[in-house]
Amino acid sequence: MALDRIRLADFRNHAATRLEGAGRFNLLIGPNGAGKTNVLEALSLLAPGRGLRRAQLSDIPREGAHGGFAVGADLVSGVTPVRIGTALRADNPGRRIVQASGAPLPATRLAEWLSVGWLTPAMDRLFTDSASARRRFLDRMVLALRPDHATHSSRYDKALRERNRLMSGDARPDAGWLDALEKEMAEAGAMIAQGRAETVARLAEAIAAVPDGPFARPDLSVDPAAPVDAGELAELWRNGRGADRGAGRTLAGPHRDDLSVTMAGTGRPAAECSTGEQKAMLIAITLAHAELAAGSRPLILLLDEVAAHLDPVRRAVLYERLAATGAQVWMTGTETEPFASLPERPAAWRVTAGFAEPL
Repeated sequence: MALDRIRLADFRNHAATRLEGAGRFNLLIGPNGAGKTNVLEALSLLAPGRGLRRAQLSDIPREGAHGGFAVGADLVSGVTPVRIGTALRADNPGRRIVQASGAPLPATRLAEWLSVGWLTPAMDRLFTDSASARRRFLDRMVLALRPDHATHSSRYDKALRERNRLMSGDARPDAGWLDALEKEMAEAGAMIAQGRAETVARLAEAIAAVPDGPFARPDLSVDPAAPVDAGELAELWRNGRGADRGAGRTLAGPHRDDLSVTMAGTGRPAAECSTGEQKAMLIAITLAHAELAAGSRPLILLLDEVAAHLDPVRRAVLYERLAATGAQVWMTGTETEPFASLPERPAAWRVTAGFAEPL
């Protein structure tokens, strides 16, 4: 068990939705447009970042509401449940509030309480999408294994923005100020690069340990791999100041990393594989990561319309491997039939027009 007694208030089309009695497997069943994915999005905001839609906060409150929203859940991982939640207040629309047991905390610290991962139909384009999309995907996986990754990323991004501002300005940047910024970037960037390299290496081992089929086996690497030594990173930026000044931005570093994925055995880039092969590799990565992430903190997996696009054999294997991870799984679908082979009875809700009732 991980999350229970979930509450959504003025979130998307949900005015006041309550989900109680959650189990290891949880189903949200209903027609398209009813608000199933909105529930998953709400749960994804119980992790650092902007959630599975990467939406602006101002776009989330229910139309016609007061301009804010709230999401809360009991985190059941010990004897006493911990109430965690996030909200947006109408009088402060630019700041997301995060709390645990009634005490405020930075959103980056949510990773210390639980790990959240997801697969959505939009992610079917991941391997043909931008490098930044694949970096975010990789960083979510790193975060599940190393909760401090969010803090390092925040430090790095803040210093990077300031360095880019100096590089794009009319005045020549002060060398001492650049030294300080690059030192900050190097310390945080080295931790980011180490986390990514370690995560990819562990994923490769986990994927290699799984028997062939029914999901395609991917090979993973970080490309280009940023130096994992802080001194080497600082030297990289110091030597690159001239080129960066000409470009008006920082040309190299962890912010330019990409997750490279190829089909094992053939070396064919994932972007050139069929849609079905890409989907299979994405599921293989997600399952391998779930096996690594389970155990240290409660793991939540949000799978939007995943089962509907798999044949019965792959569905059965997917459910078996999900059960083995010990993760709490939330899945959506328009009907219950694709979930008939789940290894245990799921908790299920019928979702209709922003309202959920137990099935």
